[in-house]
Amino acid sequence: MALDPERVFRDHPCFGPCKLNRGRIHLPVAPGCNIECRFCDRKINQGEQRPGVTSTVIEPEEAPRFIQAALERCPELKVVGIAGPGDTLATDRALKTFRIINSEFPDLIKCMSTNGLLLEEKASDVIEVGIDTLTVTVNAVDPAVEARLNNRIMYHGKIYEGEEGARILIGHQLAGIKKVAAAGVIVKVNTVLVPGINDTHIEDVAFSVKEAGAVMYNIIPLIPQHELSDVPAPTCAELNAAREAAEPFITVFRHCQHCRADAVGVPGVYDIGSQVFMRRLSAKETFSHG
Repeated sequence: MALDPERVFRDHPCFGPCKLNRGRIHLPVAPGCNIECRFCDRKINQGEQRPGVTSTVIEPEEAPRFIQAALERCPELKVVGIAGPGDTLATDRALKTFRIINSEFPDLIKCMSTNGLLLEEKASDVIEVGIDTLTVTVNAVDPAVEARLNNRIMYHGKIYEGEEGARILIGHQLAGIKKVAAAGVIVKVNTVLVPGINDTHIEDVAFSVKEAGAVMYNIIPLIPQHELSDVPAPTCAELNAAREAAEPFITVFRHCQHCRADAVGVPGVYDIGSQVFMRRLSAKETFSHG
């Protein structure tokens, strides 16, 4: 049964207006990934505040005790999410986790993030486990643009590079959004804004994802790193211009906090992930793709 959208916009800190009294826990159960973005540098550490970073990777069976620990420390907690540190659909670990926690925490909003490569074929599983809100990262809807942001994808055991891989990725992203949105899953799309690559492409992305069924759009600034370490982050003016370009087509979310894959607490107010997971390390580890 689909969740009441009013509750999502009221209780989910990543949907609707800024909320300083709504918390979430991210369960870092999904380390593997099936695409290779040029700006992605996944790590295990305790210091960085950004997606793709976690202090540990937990097993699906461990999720209930971590959620309980978070509830005891964060009374504002309304959402249990899985946002990596890799892709949630690259393995069955995220879906398995949601199946485990469904009966124990029925009142928590279930949220997941994905790059969308496998969303079309796994849409029925996403719907069946009761995902309430889904965030799909769509950085371009033109394969020529996407190919400048993503080196390659691994799809059913085969590597696809350049525009060929980009075309496959975009097709499955949009088709997957249509499937889950039609079933009542509330979809938000994230786009990483990269100056000189997709900054003039935002209107096309906004129009396409809205047409597919997304209800909210989150444009986040590039963090210069990995192969795009020499590309400057967008200025506040450039970020605002991109958001204004998207707003005629879709509601734009403006309060993203670049949350870690093991974040716990109220975004922008406090994070107690180190207390809940208690395994934060300082060693770097870049996870393998695939």
